[in-house]
Amino acid sequence: MKDLKTVRELLVNVDMVNGFVKKGAMADTYIKHIIPEHIKLMTEMQEKENGEIAIIKDTHKENCREFNRYPVHCVEGTEEAELVEELVQFETGALVYNKNSTSTIYAPNFLEDIDKMVNLQEVIIIGCCTDICIINLAIPLQNYFDQKDRNIVIKVPKNAVETYDSPIHNRDEYNEIAFKLMEQAGIKLCD
Repeated sequence: MKDLKTVRELLVNVDMVNGFVKKGAMADTYIKHIIPEHIKLMTEMQEKENGEIAIIKDTHKENCREFNRYPVHCVEGTEEAELVEELVQFETGALVYNKNSTSTIYAPNFLEDIDKMVNLQEVIIIGCCTDICIINLAIPLQNYFDQKDRNIVIKVPKNAVETYDSPIHNRDEYNEIAFKLMEQAGIKLCD
């Protein structure tokens, strides 16, 4: 981990945990297709002098409130709450945050660390799920920067985010809705 004051670019990898990507009630294995792009982007960020990686892991207590809306998933201490093996190599030296909600903004120490990044110019957000955890980081973070009058660009590479598919949740439709809402909020979408 670098001195946070020197960080100019931050790559935030959201919820690429087994419980969303490989197995469990909330997993959709289709999401695995974005892992090669994550490896590429995370490797590039590691090599930047003023770059930093943040890894966000959905991690819940057994009786968390979120389980009133979603099936039990990513319980603390289980394999579901662990980063997918393809990305574990990036965990050492990265900022790691466990979150108990759909928004990284409320993860302990996340905003405190963002505030310490006084030279931050760009945040790149990758991971899953586009219409839940990605949008619930991107738009609130944009609002936070507005509130603090910090001129920081937030980017979301469309080829490095994905959501799940189900009979009541069409992957393509929900990705497009999330992209439109983020773009409207000033998030830069790229490939």
